[in-house]
Amino acid sequence: MSSPCDPCHAPAGDVGAALMMIDSRLKAVYDGKTETDPEHEALIDQFTASLSPRGANDVLDGACTLIYMFMQWLRMAYEDQDKDVIGYVVPDLVATMRMMPRSVRPEVIPTMAGLLIAAGTGLSPNLWRRQYGYWTGEEMTPLEVTAFLLAEHINHLTRDPDFATRMIADALSEAGED
Repeated sequence: MSSPCDPCHAPAGDVGAALMMIDSRLKAVYDGKTETDPEHEALIDQFTASLSPRGANDVLDGACTLIYMFMQWLRMAYEDQDKDVIGYVVPDLVATMRMMPRSVRPEVIPTMAGLLIAAGTGLSPNLWRRQYGYWTGEEMTPLEVTAFLLAEHINHLTRDPDFATRMIADALSEAGED
């Protein structure tokens, strides 16, 4: 029997926009920028303000799709080494989020951990979250942080600072060709 949280029931959302936001954060970190660039922040704010409620929801769904795709790639990579993705990825990301109290409030960390576990076990993160109610404003930045940390984890494992972004961009290109 299919789960109501099966990814086949989930909207993919605007994966391209979500990927663009994560990629820009990765590039800023890799360029050694410890402070956010005001010009970059203004562009992100302008982009966000230009979204309709439906467009914002599409980017939110896209971020969840990224989390799902990243966790599926990590699951396969860890299974190749006879390791459990949940046991290796979730504690690492939770510990990192706990060190980011200005961006990730402690009370949303369990939700982000649940989101990672859902994705790591093959469930749609956005459908898993929706069964507990609508997303809150306090969860938006932690959701972006979660996607960012997963991409960084993949890039670190592959020793390639563009691997996670390229993997998703290639998947989007292949999907566009079909």
